[in-house]
Amino acid sequence: MRKGPEKPVLIYDGECSVCRGAVEWIRARSGPEDFEFFSCHSEDLPFRFPHIGKSACLAAMHLALPDGKVLAGELAAPEILLRLRRWRWAAALFRLPGAKILSRAFYRWFAARRHRISRHFGKPTR
Repeated sequence: MRKGPEKPVLIYDGECSVCRGAVEWIRARSGPEDFEFFSCHSEDLPFRFPHIGKSACLAAMHLALPDGKVLAGELAAPEILLRLRRWRWAAALFRLPGAKILSRAFYRWFAARRHRISRHFGKPTR
């Protein structure tokens, strides 16, 4: 298994206002050492995360963990919540019967429409 970053890195579409909003929500609820936030539009993406292609990065958020494991989309959500002190309880919701199927379907549906949803709420993508 490859060695990962020193702290978890949340890799997201930095040009998507929905994604930026999610990152700001996480940043406001985490400590300074809990996450590094990294836009997949960074020129350093292929150097730091050669195993994450840009198209995959634009399709879903990724969480690169210190043990080298990378979680994408709905698989990253419970791990993120576990690292947010007041939101750890919410990670348990992903272990409920049927939650894996529902979270996967919802994440894919939402991610595919995030730019349209963003425009609907008056927050256009950059």
